[in-house]
Amino acid sequence: MSVDPAPSTDEERLAQLGYQQELHRRLSGFSNFAVSFSIISILAGAITSYGIAMTAGGPIAITLGWLFVGIMVTFVALAMAEVCSAYPTAGALYWWAAALAKNNKAAWAWFVGWFNFLGEVAVTAAIDFGAAITTSAFLSLTFDMEVTTGRTFLIFLVIIIAHGLLNTFGVSLVRLLSDVSAWWHLIGVAIIVVLLTVIPDQHKPISEVFTEVHNETGFTFAGAGAYAVLIGLLMAQYTYTGYDASAHVAEETHDAARAAPRGIVMSVVVSVIAGFVLLVAITWSIQDYEAQRTTELGLPPAQIFIDAVGHNTGTFLLFICMVAQWFCGMASVTANSRMAYAFSRDGALPGSRLWKKVNPRTGTPTNSIWLCVTISTLLVLPSLWNTTAYLAATSIAVIGLYIAYVGPVLLRRLSPDFQPGPWNLGKWSAPVGWIAIVWVVIICVLFVLPTASPITAATFNYTIVAVVVVVGAATIWWFASARKWFTGPKQNLIEKAAHGEQTMPTGE
Repeated sequence: MSVDPAPSTDEERLAQLGYQQELHRRLSGFSNFAVSFSIISILAGAITSYGIAMTAGGPIAITLGWLFVGIMVTFVALAMAEVCSAYPTAGALYWWAAALAKNNKAAWAWFVGWFNFLGEVAVTAAIDFGAAITTSAFLSLTFDMEVTTGRTFLIFLVIIIAHGLLNTFGVSLVRLLSDVSAWWHLIGVAIIVVLLTVIPDQHKPISEVFTEVHNETGFTFAGAGAYAVLIGLLMAQYTYTGYDASAHVAEETHDAARAAPRGIVMSVVVSVIAGFVLLVAITWSIQDYEAQRTTELGLPPAQIFIDAVGHNTGTFLLFICMVAQWFCGMASVTANSRMAYAFSRDGALPGSRLWKKVNPRTGTPTNSIWLCVTISTLLVLPSLWNTTAYLAATSIAVIGLYIAYVGPVLLRRLSPDFQPGPWNLGKWSAPVGWIAIVWVVIICVLFVLPTASPITAATFNYTIVAVVVVVGAATIWWFASARKWFTGPKQNLIEKAAHGEQTMPTGE
């Protein structure tokens, strides 16, 4: 898996990694950034999970918590981006793990890949379920529809099926909408911030926006307020997920060794800044904290908008968020399916022969798209009876993705033979990488802890159950069977040459 540091084309660089160009290389550097920025989506994650931090931590967790987590996530993004530049392939995280591991390369690829796959499907589930919550609130405000768990789940089904269909048949439209999405988010945030600043007759004291603590978790032990603030960081940490998408679409991006790492880092940095401004404006506009936290709309920011700027203008602001979340889910299905395609290309998913197929007309992995849609739907099913299902889905996404994010970073730190790509951190590589690793260890412990008291069937945080099931299944499968045949990433260029097929990639 050694890499010539200076291939002349993207296709030649991919060939050096062992792969023939199969996906169509249509994305610009901005489009690559737009995919990750759309999946982070401050108008999705920060809005739909806002209530998590209102209950656990309050304004300090929402504003300063966002900023603190954003800084830590930037370290993770920088460390990932350096590895991405060296290995710009759709397999991304698990491929990097195999390339960097000194020993047990196949095992590292196997487990990093499964954590990545778990995180990808969970984040798709959480994004589209969050979009369903927002859409339910919008329909309640515009058509007086009663918000119920059943209706919210049906709306979720409509949204995720639409995203599957669009990724299947509207490939060029998806690319265009990803670019539109980036501008929709930036302009939408500006509109929301301006209107929430100018229109309300009164605002919270600005000091409370940054220092007020709320603990509605039910925990009352000494230090429960601080515990609540830590739990509330899930809002920010969940929002900052999905930026590995820039790596997963590297085989569809021009100048991938530079554009993909830039997409990873810039999507996080822009989100930190724009999200902080947005959350300060929303929190500053709170009129009645408890009433808005427990609103019948099921979405606290919706009630904050209505109370702060009036019914019609508030509904308009919610519409901006709803559309942004629709864009976000669309991009998540795109990235999710590319990861599943690459993992299947290397034989790691059950039924890989089916999931690795590429539609010759559209140049997309159609079967992988619907695999991801189906599994994401199964993850959301508990929402019909478990009131903490959305919170659990966000926790699963965070833990699955961040373990996958930091695995290759750890291996890069332990690999003296690593050859940096054209985008690298130079002398800052070691401190940035170790800070990223420590932070991920902390959040993996934090987000499996209880989130509400008393702990009942309805409030139980089933994150640990889902993680243990996937890790347990992957471990059992590894030792029972996969270790005998899974050798890590397969190089399809070599396979095609062996069968007398064209060995030089063509691309577009």
